[in-house]
Formats: sequence, C-alpha cells, structure tokens
Amino acid sequence: MTAPSRSDATSGLSKPSDHPSPLDQHWTPLLWGTLVVLCTAMFLDALDVSMVGVALPSIGTDLNLSTSALQWVVSGYVLGYGGLLLLGGRAADLLGRRRVFLVALAVFAAASLLGGLVDNGGLLIGARFLKGVSAAFTAPAALSIITTTFPEGPARNRALSIFTTCGASGFSLGLVLSGLLTSAGWRWTFLMPVPVALLALVFAARVLPRQPREQHSGGYDVAGAVTGTASVLLLVFTVTEAQGAGWLGLRTVGSLVVAALLAASFILIELRTAHPLVRLGIFRNGGVARANLVAGTLMGSYAGFQFIVTLYLQRLLGWSALEMAFGLLPAGALVALSATRMGAVVDRFGTSRLLPIGTLALLLGYALFLRLDEHSGYLALVLPSMILLGVGFALAFPSVNIAATNGVADEEQGLASGLVNTAMQVGSAIVLAVVTAVITAGSGGGHSAREQLDGYRPALLLVAGVALLGLLVAAAGAVIDRRRAPVGFAVPDYDYAPAGADAPAQEVLSKR
Repeated sequence: MTAPSRSDATSGLSKPSDHPSPLDQHWTPLLWGTLVVLCTAMFLDALDVSMVGVALPSIGTDLNLSTSALQWVVSGYVLGYGGLLLLGGRAADLLGRRRVFLVALAVFAAASLLGGLVDNGGLLIGARFLKGVSAAFTAPAALSIITTTFPEGPARNRALSIFTTCGASGFSLGLVLSGLLTSAGWRWTFLMPVPVALLALVFAARVLPRQPREQHSGGYDVAGAVTGTASVLLLVFTVTEAQGAGWLGLRTVGSLVVAALLAASFILIELRTAHPLVRLGIFRNGGVARANLVAGTLMGSYAGFQFIVTLYLQRLLGWSALEMAFGLLPAGALVALSATRMGAVVDRFGTSRLLPIGTLALLLGYALFLRLDEHSGYLALVLPSMILLGVGFALAFPSVNIAATNGVADEEQGLASGLVNTAMQVGSAIVLAVVTAVITAGSGGGHSAREQLDGYRPALLLVAGVALLGLLVAAAGAVIDRRRAPVGFAVPDYDYAPAGADAPAQEVLSKR
C-alpha cells in the first residue's frame, strides 16, 4: 500500500464530498455578519490594550501614579481577565455563548465609559478590572462561537486567521489612535471604544446564532468555580503585590500558600464532581496542554517587553506618545497584513512547525533590544526588533489558538477557549509583575539615564528567558508530533470527527 498524499493525510475521516465545509461553499451574508461581530469584539480588546499601553506615561503624570502604581492600570485589567476566564469559558458552554457574549459586551461598553470619566487612580484601576472581567466572558464566548460554527480544518483555520487579523489590526490601529488621542487627552483612549462597542452590540443581537445550552442534570460546579477563580485571582494579585510586600515577606509567602491550597482543592473537586468546571482530562490532549504553555510565555514575554519599551522610549529617550505609536506600528502591521493568509500557511505547514519558528523570532526580537542605551536610534534598535516581533506573532499567535482548540468536542470549546486565554492573561500578569519588580530594583528608584538602563536591561533578560521557555516547549511539541507520525505520512495538526459529525456553518446558523 502506498502512503497517502498530504491532502489525504490531513483530511482525516471526512471526505470533502461527504462533509462539505464553508470554505468550499459561498459564505452567506449572515455567516459573514456573525464573523464580523465576533471580530469586532477581538478588535476592541486589542485596541484597548495597545491604546492604554501607549497612554501609560500620560496617565501616570496626570494622576500622579508611580511606576508600581502605574503597573496596576495594566494589571487591574489582567487580574479581572485572567482570574475569571475559566468561569467565562464554562459559562459560555452552560448558559449559551450568544447570551454570555451580549451581556459581556454591554459591560465592556459601560466600563470603557467609566474609565474615561474617573479622576482617581484607584477608580481607574477599578474600571480596568471591570473591563477585564467583561473580556473574560467575551473572549472565550467569541472564540467558541467560531470554533463551533466552523468545522475543524481549512474552514476554521480561515475564520481564525480573519479573527487574528482583526486583533492585529486593532492593536496596530490602537497604537496610532492612542498617539493621536493622548495628545488631546488620555481619557479619549477610554471613551473612543464606547460607540463602537454599542454598535457591535446592536448587530450582534441580530446576527449571532442561537445555539442550545448544554444541559446538566447534576447542576453547576459552584465549588469548582469558587476555588478555581479564587486561586487564580489570589496568585495574580500576590505576584503583582510582591514587589511592595517583599518576595520573601510573610504576607507574600502566606498568600502563595493559600493560593496553592485553593488550587489543590480545585483539582480535587474537579476530579470528583460529575459536571466539573474544568474537565482535567482535556489536558490528555498533548497539543492542547503544550499550546497553553506556549500561550502563557507568548503573551507574558510581550506584556513585559511592551511595558519596558513604553517607559524606555517615552521617559528615557523623550519620545512623544505619537512617535512611540508609529515606532511600534511595524510589528502590528506585519501581523495584520499577513494574517489573511495564515490559515493557508497553517494548513500547509502545521502548527507544530510554525510555533517554534514564531517563538524563535520573538526571542531574537527581545534579544536584539538588549543593545539599548541612552542614545539608541530607531533604525538601529527599534525597527529590527519590531520586524522580528511582527513575524513571530504572525506565525505563533494564530497557531497557538488553533492548536489549543483542535481535537476538542463542541460542548467543551468554551472551556478550551477559556483555558488558552487564561494562560495568556495569567502569564502576562505574572511576567509583568516580575518585570516591574526587576526594573524598580535595578534602578534603585533613581531617575537618571544610567539608573533607568540598569533597571531595563535585567528586565529584558527576564523577558528573553520567558520567550526561550516558550521556544523549548514549542520545539518539544514539534519533535513529539514528528515521532508520532507514521513513516510517509504528513503530520496533521487536527483530528476530524467522522463524516457528518459537524454541520456546515450555514446549517448551524439556520438553527437560530
């Protein structure tokens, strides 16, 4: 028997003639409308992250916030996002993805309005926390609607690549808009997304498919929700506060012990309950487990890097917010321009090949920035790193989302989406907290150029170390997948269900 071709090897058990996908058919206006609404939520989330990042120095000056307090403008969002993502993902499965998405999007609009009106640092951080909570429900709901509407393989990869494109475009546009809006006042970076979110909410109510909720005769896993959410929230909060309380202080150590006990309780509850918040067996899928690890290092390293670069360019080199926005733009622009083709690229090469290449590009970008000094120029320092980061994210970000949801049943897509987003946000919070502590310790609280550089360089080394960890995990996954593949067979990155197991996207939408 001859070995099948790549097209046969990656088509699984379902043949195109038996199981047509939306990629092989004309996507209806309703299907496109659904995708546009979901992409708008992704766009707004990425827009918000980049706009606030560029506006941080202006916010700190206006509200008289120190570097450690300024970190909370970012960490407050991450705390709400990372702490409640598992609950948000499972809520999408149990309460209905459409319902969860609509409510959370409305909360996002309200929190954005609140953030633009407050005049106190504590209230601003509270608004950011509330916005993070809303994102904890919109993100997994949106991703799981896509993964349950589009069958695994080319159709889903194409939809996810468009989804990623909107995120990259939002981040890139946010950089430019933040530079322009911050010049008029940083509050506009919070107020601008409000009308867009409200408009998206109106259209979402009309076009999103009404999908049946998962039925559970045994009720909800309340104990698991409480212990799981509390453990993540306490872990993120403790690491973030450790800078002021001391890493070996009694409060820090005690909080870490309590977080560990809560996590252990959560695991025991999930193993014993009939309907767990997180079915731990999902991690038997090695691709899902590795994707979550890579996701944590991917976003963690970038969150730390962006914080360092923001302070370095604006505080040490004296760049304006607009100059910084255009300086960082090439990275987001590369992702946005390439993401429309990333679905086809993933189909051709597979996530197990693309993830190591993408994480390597990120590592090189961070390493190049170690050459920073008080007279660094854009072409010599910033641009090469931005190009490498753009290439890295273009390859790694869609690949990690695809790998984290492939091979997962439809009724657990919300869980899988919540897990990968949790990994990203918890990774961001922990790395950002440690980076802030390293900057403060290295500079000794000084404001001279030399003292600031003494804080930035070791923080960049930490960021590069986190990226290296992600590269090692991604490379190990590539080796494992290669060894498992039969001789003469291509290595597919997804497993199709038997023919007819998934309805075409148009059929799903017709059951509104």
